[in-house]
Amino acid sequence: MQLPAHTDMSGNMPWSGIPAFRLIDCQLNQVGELIDQQLTTSAKAGEIKPLLDYVSSRTGKMIRPGLVLLSYRAMYDASCEKEKMDSCIRRNNNTRYAIRDTQYETIRVAAIVEMTHNATLLHDDVIDDGQLRRGLPSANRLWGNESAVLLGDFILGRVFKMCANLDPTIAGTIATIALRVCEGELRQVIQRQNWHLSEEEYIEIITEKSAAFFSGCCRLGALLAQAEEYYVEMLARFGLNAGIAFQITDDLLDITGKESRTGKTVGSDASKSKLTLAVIHLLKTIDEAERRRLYNMLDAPVKYQGTLTEMLKSHGSLEYAQDRAQQFVKKAVEALQGLAQSEAKTALIETARFMAARGA
Repeated sequence: MQLPAHTDMSGNMPWSGIPAFRLIDCQLNQVGELIDQQLTTSAKAGEIKPLLDYVSSRTGKMIRPGLVLLSYRAMYDASCEKEKMDSCIRRNNNTRYAIRDTQYETIRVAAIVEMTHNATLLHDDVIDDGQLRRGLPSANRLWGNESAVLLGDFILGRVFKMCANLDPTIAGTIATIALRVCEGELRQVIQRQNWHLSEEEYIEIITEKSAAFFSGCCRLGALLAQAEEYYVEMLARFGLNAGIAFQITDDLLDITGKESRTGKTVGSDASKSKLTLAVIHLLKTIDEAERRRLYNMLDAPVKYQGTLTEMLKSHGSLEYAQDRAQQFVKKAVEALQGLAQSEAKTALIETARFMAARGA
């Protein structure tokens, strides 16, 4: 099957920037192929092909499906005690076809979580008036808000169809992920311009809107590997803490990042009066006059990006947020202490560190 232009300017896949994903490069390619297959449409609906091609050709770093695949592999590595998978299958009186079926199911679930993520990005760009996504014009900029929302809905429709024949536990986990993400997004919208939002409340919000997704991906990988409940919860805990670190870092990039590097519109959180950890810290450390000045800057974050960044630096707010992200990475790594050493475990730890170092 001929893939669309997933590669970057150097000819690499977008996930090649995550060193740990070398371990699952082949599987991520399979995920991309399956997504492309799901984004085809009938000749009768050929007029929507440009929109579907838009999604297919703008592959991200695949962090979420990568976590599914690495968690799955880590559980098999642990259960086989570093033996080859075929040996493990023989030991358990299974067939080679059983592992192949499970691997295909894992590829399918990995594709499902990436497609769900892509749908949320389409909707997010409409909500935040994002004009840039993955280094190129966003769908809402190209075709308008209505088409972008419906494109996201179309992708979710494909996801529903792909979930129809999944094991009920797997399908239920995917549904729970979607519900928690929506709940977190709703809470964030309701909390706009709440200048008294606490750090604890902020962590609760990003746990639902973002970290729960990463946690669910790790849980799915462990469930697909038929891991014991202890290991399922271990992987889920790892994903949750890594996900919190990811979102803290992502929020920092919204303030300090450059669109040429992040590939998306910056300043969207501040322009929508969404408080982030660095700003919450800053509000606690400045006097009332400076707060009024800060509110004005948050109303025009792109215009005042340099000034806002310097203000956050001078009061230690950027450093504070970065330190907090690293603390959650440490928690993620500690969550895996009971897991046998393997290449996949090492890759999971490296991935968590990558998730919190994107703005470094």
